[in-house]
Amino acid sequence: MTDIQVKVGQQFPLTIKRLGINGEGIGYFKRKITFVKGALPGEVIVAQVTDINPKYLQAKMVKIREKSNERVKPKCNVFDLCGGCQLQHLSYRGQLKYKKQIVEDALTKYAPHVKLDKIKDVKGMHNPYTYRNKNQFPVEKTGCKVRAGLYKEHSNTLIDLHECIVQDNRTMHTTNEVKKIMSELNIDACKNPMREKGVRHIITRVALATGEIQVVFVTNTRHLKKQDLLAERVMRLPGVKSVALNINTEKTSIVMGDETIVIAGEETIREQLQDHIYDLSAESFFQLNPRQTVVLYNEVRDAAALTGQENVVDAFCGTGTIGIWLADNAKEVRGMDTNEDGIVNAIYNATLNGADNCKFEIGDASEKLNEWIDEGFYPDVITVDPPRTGLSEETIKLINEIKPKTFVYTSCNPSTLAKDLAHLTKAFQVEYIQPVDMFPQTAQVEAVVKLTRKRKLGK
Repeated sequence: MTDIQVKVGQQFPLTIKRLGINGEGIGYFKRKITFVKGALPGEVIVAQVTDINPKYLQAKMVKIREKSNERVKPKCNVFDLCGGCQLQHLSYRGQLKYKKQIVEDALTKYAPHVKLDKIKDVKGMHNPYTYRNKNQFPVEKTGCKVRAGLYKEHSNTLIDLHECIVQDNRTMHTTNEVKKIMSELNIDACKNPMREKGVRHIITRVALATGEIQVVFVTNTRHLKKQDLLAERVMRLPGVKSVALNINTEKTSIVMGDETIVIAGEETIREQLQDHIYDLSAESFFQLNPRQTVVLYNEVRDAAALTGQENVVDAFCGTGTIGIWLADNAKEVRGMDTNEDGIVNAIYNATLNGADNCKFEIGDASEKLNEWIDEGFYPDVITVDPPRTGLSEETIKLINEIKPKTFVYTSCNPSTLAKDLAHLTKAFQVEYIQPVDMFPQTAQVEAVVKLTRKRKLGK
């Protein structure tokens, strides 16, 4: 196709056909794909070109000529500026339809042999707001005033947030009070860790069940100015049980460093999901949406369909939450992860919950699976919850060779899920895919996939 002639700043009418993986509207100008932030399917808009790529155009919406029935007014005053949410302008019903479509599109592109009717409707939330149990906000300082929030999309301009519709109100209230205390004490903030000493991020986490709150100051120094007074003042805030410093001296986008020092209160806060309890240290990974975590983990449990006789492997187990969730219905659960802190937490959490049939070890998934099979431990069920990059080629090959009776794949990235399913379906058949909305108002979607082994490889 001959490349079209178009200039930056050019305007034209555009019909939006669907939403992309980042929540942007997609239309076609003279058959060239055009991405428009904030536009919704079915809308006719006036688009203005902002960037030209050989394969696509980027445009902004100048005017809506025909509005979608699913368009709603965003509840957040900085929705158009902040990069935290992508879908507040879309009704929640529309968001759930979109997230199912994202899974369908990924399968169509990367695993077309998997039938789309295997995908169930997305499990959403009754209240798709104030669900996040943790915030981590970069910090800046102007004069004595400390500001913390999120960066404006595609920039390093900080938006000082005082409220956020997806954050638990207790985390926002605590963070706002912490900012005031830091301002009153003239605590140093650090935007450039190579030139300044001070606080880089404020992290606030609340346990939904107990209301206990943990505050972490990410700094590039072990000796923060007025550190003891700061900790004392923060500990007086309602619900605060733990105050810590996390040391990160690197110039990196990774928020937390490797060293954490508790400077006031307890080492951990306690969370409870159904009958399971978890003690969370400052470094502990824990799902950001506790209410939907129960939904997600129950889906994993239902897909595993345990009878009490099965050996279960929980690969990429993190802090052991899924393995412990399955332990009551399993003969034995073994989990592995390459993150040492996660395994330490997993072992502790198993003891805390009386899950004596759980065993967690540090190591690579493929290496540990081979080691355990050599020991005579053959998994009947394998469950995985890999990072966004999905499973390695080696891990997929090994799982296909082991061929457990049931394989349960929990995914946070539909694209890598579909790519992995294209290979896993050589040995397994997809029974169903259950998307779960863990992050309402955003373009993210998780999914639990139940696979069962085929009777004959490749059939």
